[in-house]
Amino acid sequence: MERELIGVLVSGNGTNLQALIDAGLPVSAVASNRKDAYALVRARAAGLTVATFSLDCHADRTERDLVMATWLEEHGVELVVLAGYMHLLTEPFLRRFPDRIVNVHPSLLPAFPGAHPIDDVLDAGVETTGVTVHLVDGGLDTGPVLAQEAVPVEPRDTLVERIHAVEHRLLPEVVKELCLAAH
Repeated sequence: MERELIGVLVSGNGTNLQALIDAGLPVSAVASNRKDAYALVRARAAGLTVATFSLDCHADRTERDLVMATWLEEHGVELVVLAGYMHLLTEPFLRRFPDRIVNVHPSLLPAFPGAHPIDDVLDAGVETTGVTVHLVDGGLDTGPVLAQEAVPVEPRDTLVERIHAVEHRLLPEVVKELCLAAH
């Protein structure tokens, strides 16, 4: 059985990328908007094809996203996973992978969207947060939810580690289901 190939977009440390690799998922290509993203080191160590698509090398975000989408398609990518990718994708990119872009977010969406959800959760004083895996649409963390899992805020000193532990388990589970459903 042929497996659906996954492209992963990263901006930072790459722990969610590592979770996908460790789960044995068919990641074929890793792209970043930052050449200094440690996730690229992880990808190279796993023998994956990597590329950087920095905004300063393109006229605008739309052009960058089109070049990146073409590169992913050239590497057989059918499903795109955002694993700590900190740029909103433009419509032309979204149209290239309709309903085939997945994001992991460290809150129970629709609560606390955006770039700093853990800080926002702590500032709001809520008792429960969590992790959401969702399809990506044109909005900021607004796409259809595929899976969620709650995480208690207390004890605060371990909140980030506990959220990461759920992300590292939930994201590969959902991506594996999507790959199996495609065939």
